[in-house]
Amino acid sequence: IEYQAIPTFTITDSLLDLRPYGASALKSTFVDWTWGQVSGGDGEVWAIPQDTGPMGMLYRKDIFDKHGIDVPTTWDDFAEAARKLHQADPDMYLTNLAANQVAAWHGLLWQAGAEPYATSGKSDITISVDDAVSKRLGTYWGGLAEEGVIGVEPDFTDSWYAALNKGKYATWLTAAWGPVFLSGSAKATAGKWRAAPLPQWDAAKPSSGNWGGSTTAVIRSTKNPIAAAVFAQFLNSDPASARMFATEQFFFPATKALLTDAEFTGDASEFYGGQKVNQVFADISSTVNSSFQWPPFLDKAATDWTETVGKSLADKGDTVAALGTWQQRLTTYAKGQGFTVKGS
Repeated sequence: IEYQAIPTFTITDSLLDLRPYGASALKSTFVDWTWGQVSGGDGEVWAIPQDTGPMGMLYRKDIFDKHGIDVPTTWDDFAEAARKLHQADPDMYLTNLAANQVAAWHGLLWQAGAEPYATSGKSDITISVDDAVSKRLGTYWGGLAEEGVIGVEPDFTDSWYAALNKGKYATWLTAAWGPVFLSGSAKATAGKWRAAPLPQWDAAKPSSGNWGGSTTAVIRSTKNPIAAAVFAQFLNSDPASARMFATEQFFFPATKALLTDAEFTGDASEFYGGQKVNQVFADISSTVNSSFQWPPFLDKAATDWTETVGKSLADKGDTVAALGTWQQRLTTYAKGQGFTVKGS
């Protein structure tokens, strides 16, 4: 189960609390923020972290060098670079913020310190998808889209893959699973990419969000709770098993041991010009905020985002206004489901 789906299962009492089976003893094994994602407000352990997706930036070093662009360390720098590159080559964009990809938006909210959702018990929820932090993102990304200096096409489509291969986009704001994915999907660009942290809102306080990653949970109705709970723990905490996920399945680790393992972090990828990309994302993982929460109706949040905020990006419309519409739609839905709703 992906991290963001856990509340959808716990709200219906569908997951087994793993504390009686010894799961609490594993807390120190995993990166702190991942444990926050699998734990309940009363200390329940709903799942065991398996892999993660701390967000960073993959960029085309050759394009940056050709156009005299320094790796942007702040979002202001990023915006200026986007304008500079598109002015120099109207067929090229610094990045693509896909109008169908709510997961990336949530990751960027996470990085910015937003708290779009907060639940208390099973009936109280705070929805703040149009608060000050969210509006800052809306103004920023909506503005760049309206200027026409970033792409907004749907991702993981044939045209998007082709765009990455032909150099239409000079960066991909992605997660720690992105480097391996890109190396298989954009083979024509081998050796030209590098990795860096996301640009920052406050350079003095490095921060990132998470996009993706998964856990191993146990369905409460299982007839074999002991075997299932013990296996979930073994699968993700046993050093050999965790290493297999990282090296044979190319999951990005959730265990502290692997993220500080010299063999893993020291891997130099030819696709990235010999850069130690795992080390870059291991460092980024330590900057992910541990307090971010998900709603118990993520599918609804995703659909409504695509139809409001995503549409505003695609249409080069008013993204801040679209955030307000998203807020209204989620509030109405939550109240209809019996929640007591607070909001921004």
